[in-house]
Amino acid sequence: MINKNHIGRVFPTHTIEIEKGRLRFFAKAIGETDPIYTDEAAAHAAGYHSLPVPPTFLFGLDLEQDSAFGWLDELGLSLERILHGEQSFTYHTPACAGDTLTFESRIADIYDKKNGALEFIIKEVKVTNQHGAHVADLRNTIVQRNG
Repeated sequence: MINKNHIGRVFPTHTIEIEKGRLRFFAKAIGETDPIYTDEAAAHAAGYHSLPVPPTFLFGLDLEQDSAFGWLDELGLSLERILHGEQSFTYHTPACAGDTLTFESRIADIYDKKNGALEFIIKEVKVTNQHGAHVADLRNTIVQRNG
């Protein structure tokens, strides 16, 4: 069983600057056709200071830390037995190319179902920009199969 003392555990923050080329590439990869994600003039006309971050892009940025899966080891999880349960995003203010984002992660909850056959770990990430504005909250559920 995963030690529930990990609930509330905070992990080191990491910071990433958002680059235009990566935003354009991501928009193309997900089939986004709205020009605000690829054309600087369209983004400005829509009220953004640069190309805006497409939905779900922040999840990928959160994985760009030195040890993206190190927290799984720290909690005693086995990569062979884990599944991605779900993820959700709550956006508070837009992020755009040129912004520098800081990701603050913590374990929000740990619980089990089916008499411990499945354990659930809820990781929450608060994202802020270089001005301290709250950009988004990311929530990720990891499931470990036991037995």
